Amino acid sequence: MNIQIFGKSKCFDTKKAQRYFKERRVKFQNVDILKFGMSKGELTSVIRAVGGMDKLIDEKHPDAPLLSYLALESQKLEHLLDDPSLLRTPIVRNGRQATVGYQPEVWKSWE
Repeated sequence: MNIQIFGKSKCFDTKKAQRYFKERRVKFQNVDILKFGMSKGELTSVIRAVGGMDKLIDEKHPDAPLLSYLALESQKLEHLLDDPSLLRTPIVRNGRQATVGYQPEVWKSWE
């Protein structure tokens, strides 16, 4: 298992995801999404794995309604790459598989 957790340092769900893997002694790579962001390849891989870009957008973010007005998916992708605070966290990757939010029932199937 090659787990990556993309999250925000003040996000409670990110902390819960980290605790979930620590309790099971599963090694993971923690990435502060606000500091380091995601590469275009990582983001497109996650979009494919979760079933669409709309599942990644944090509806609580003040700029989230702006993304619904962007017509092209490429414009939305560029906006997410420029402003990673728009992404819902945690984003947990295991190779080509990925989840958004706290989803221990899915992570259990990865073990």
